[in-house]
Amino acid sequence: MVEDRRLAVLRAIVEDYVSTEEPVGSKALVERHRLGVSPATVRNDMAVLEEEGFITQPHTSAGRVPTDKGYRLFVDRLTTVKPMSTAEKRAIATFLDGAVDLDDVVQRSVRLLAQLTRQVAVVQYPTLSRSTVRHVEIVALAPIRLLLVLILSTGRVEQRLVELPDPLTDDVLADLRVRVNRAVAGERISDAAAALTTLPDQVGQPIAPAAKAVVAALVEAMSDHRSDERVAVGGAANLAHFGEGFDTTIRPMLEALEEHVVLLKLLGEASTGGTITVTIGHEGPYQELASTSVVATGYGPGDEALASLGIVGPTRMDYPGTMAAVRAVARYVSRILDEA
Repeated sequence: MVEDRRLAVLRAIVEDYVSTEEPVGSKALVERHRLGVSPATVRNDMAVLEEEGFITQPHTSAGRVPTDKGYRLFVDRLTTVKPMSTAEKRAIATFLDGAVDLDDVVQRSVRLLAQLTRQVAVVQYPTLSRSTVRHVEIVALAPIRLLLVLILSTGRVEQRLVELPDPLTDDVLADLRVRVNRAVAGERISDAAAALTTLPDQVGQPIAPAAKAVVAALVEAMSDHRSDERVAVGGAANLAHFGEGFDTTIRPMLEALEEHVVLLKLLGEASTGGTITVTIGHEGPYQELASTSVVATGYGPGDEALASLGIVGPTRMDYPGTMAAVRAVARYVSRILDEA
């Protein structure tokens, strides 16, 4: 019971400090929260919490503020992530359902996350190497020119033009299309590329030269990893809400926004099953960003995480609300990719 009461005191301190941005005193806790104990008991609990490193006193005679350890306990003891309201869910669905392609999905997601959380939002583009092939379309543009359209599970579409050594009949082209899709549909990129390499030997002469040209173009498209380290960033203007601490908090954040590799490391590895990771202050990989926290999760069709998205903000943030927003946006983006 004593531990539960002290956790309630810590929870109240975190909530008040997040909302007021001011150190929290025992008198304010008693007045704002129904803790069911006397002010003296609250003071004793605060003393114990401070001794154990969960809260600290920034100035003499000031109230207390949570430490990274205190935020960690607060987040770890959240029984549930508070659900988004019906209106918020409807707004998310309406905004994201209007996307026309993968780039639009990513850009809309990052803007939406920044608006919902009032933090800096980061969305990683789906990683090509984790994708599977959904379909390959082969279209004849001219007797010796083909358009190849590679459609991936991420919603990403790659197009390549191929010049053939000799014209193909419609029947031969249809057969080649069937053979290509039979080899790659549903396969991981690496497995699909390997499967294609045997195709020219299967079709025989005189189609083999055309098959080789098609295979070479598709393998090249599957090997294009240029987007694997691309991220979209939104909400940089929200840094203005950080308050004081430009040199210790805002300047390092501004510099980090210029380095996509840094942002990807902050997001961490994409997780599956809707798991949300919360990295608080000094737990992160960069000490110069020790005044910030990261709330992130993976997204992708089904249970497969193809990339990560999340927010970066001050350690003094609304963790339950932020976690709910990150989870909700990830779920909607995953659903869109699953239906693409």
